[in-house]
Formats: sequence, structure tokens, C-alpha cells
Amino acid sequence: MRIVQYDQLDPEHDADSIVRLITTIQIEEFGVATSAEKQPDLRDIPGYYQYGAGSFWLAFEGGELIGTIALKDVGDGVCALRKMFVKKAWRGRERGVGAKLMRTLLDWAREHGVREVYLGTVDVYHAAHRFYEKSGFIEVARDEVPDTVPLMDVDVKYYRYRF
Repeated sequence: MRIVQYDQLDPEHDADSIVRLITTIQIEEFGVATSAEKQPDLRDIPGYYQYGAGSFWLAFEGGELIGTIALKDVGDGVCALRKMFVKKAWRGRERGVGAKLMRTLLDWAREHGVREVYLGTVDVYHAAHRFYEKSGFIEVARDEVPDTVPLMDVDVKYYRYRF
């Protein structure tokens, strides 16, 4: 398994595969009321994520896209963790895909002077909640999340990581 930053992808990579991976997990697996149209960042990854301390990473096994994670710089040493998704067959401690994506993001954030990382998530991602907590995130109230952190209208749980 290899992790690749979006800006280092082969130009021939099928950009729609990112949209398909994420929306399939959101909609078909978890029944989240969202769509690709409600997530314009997926069609403009460089413009939305790749500036300041932000970036976007993809996990591949062979040529298959199996996971994503993104860091959005919102200013003042604060970033948002976004788009953490791993294909069902590749989840779990034994596979380590999620852990490797998270380590990549947190190492990058630390190296780029980020002080805090926030995220919002839906209530049905129970395994993800445990994963975030094991990764060092703590649950916080909505009013503790800076207004600059982008959230989805379906988010109901919020987490913070401090360096």
C-alpha cells in the first residue's frame, strides 16, 4: 500500500475515482444524505486543499484507490481534517490503511506548524469515532469548533487534536 499526495498523482489518474470512492461510502454504505454536488471540494482539490499547511492524500493498493484523507488550512495554525474514507475491505487495525493515512496527515501538520486540527462527523460512523479517539482526538462541543472550519450540514459530532 502506498500513500500519494494529490499534487504528485499521475496526470492520467481518474479524478472521478475519488468522487466515487467517497460518495459511495457516504451514501450507499452509511445512508448519509449528501451528494457529490454538495461537496464541490471534490472537483477542485488543489484549490480547496493544497495551500498553506493543507494537502490531500490518497491510499492505493496496486492501482486501486482504497482511501483518502485531507487537511484544509483555515488560518492561524488551525486546520480541518476532511474526507477521511477507506474502502470497507481495507478497514481495520490489521490492514492499517486508516492509521497510515492519519499518521501521514498528523506528521505533515506538525511539520507545517499546525497547532490544532478539527473535524466534524456524522453519528453513524461509530468505528471512526473510536479511531479518532485512539488517534489522540478529543470530542468537543460544536461551539468549540472555530467558524472557519468547514463542516457538513449532517455533522453532529466534533473532534479536536492539539499538538
